[in-house]
Amino acid sequence: MASNRKRVEAVAYMRTSSAANIGDGKDSERRQRAAIEAYAKRAGFVVVDWFYDKAVRGADVVTARPGFAAMLEQIAGNGVRVVLVESPDRFARDLAVQLTGHDFLKTLGVTLIPASSPDFFTEETPTAVLVRQVLGAIYQFDKATLVAKLKAARERKRARNGKCEGRKSYAEMPGGPELIAAAKQLADQRPRLSLRKIAAELATLGYVTRKGKPYSAMGIRSMIAQVA
Repeated sequence: MASNRKRVEAVAYMRTSSAANIGDGKDSERRQRAAIEAYAKRAGFVVVDWFYDKAVRGADVVTARPGFAAMLEQIAGNGVRVVLVESPDRFARDLAVQLTGHDFLKTLGVTLIPASSPDFFTEETPTAVLVRQVLGAIYQFDKATLVAKLKAARERKRARNGKCEGRKSYAEMPGGPELIAAAKQLADQRPRLSLRKIAAELATLGYVTRKGKPYSAMGIRSMIAQVA
């Protein structure tokens, strides 16, 4: 008696690491396809599309594979959220790549199911937990190392140039030394001019902001304090 249960749509992903196993009469693709089709029928899935990475090593990260990338692009718009593979090692032979690839799909809301071991990626085995912890520690180490390298580079540049980052001072701007000299000259006049009056006088001389407006009082104070 046929089942009335609605079948869930899925896509299938296959991979062959050696070019020698690709082509007519070769066993790898035929074996993977048969295993996936048998599991899909048994578990209530209907495979709506197939994706195949030929001559791609099992240690290659999944996001760098053309077939895998094409699969992601396809499922991004068709609503399919299940990926079937023949076995975990067909997805990726390297355990770290397996787990990171699975976790990547999980963040996209996609479930990865190996036909040979459907619960492989859902069981939190001690090995899986350990690998995730080690990968997390490596990621944190790499991040901390990069931060330290960038900090050291900034400090070397600061020691060499006296400044490393942030907004340019007025002295570093095109025409800055002349602007500062004019501001200082106006500030030395007697009777003393207010900062806003100095800004207005500078504007009549053509010294304005990039937006064409007079400089602010705070900007004038900064110019007067700087060494041109």
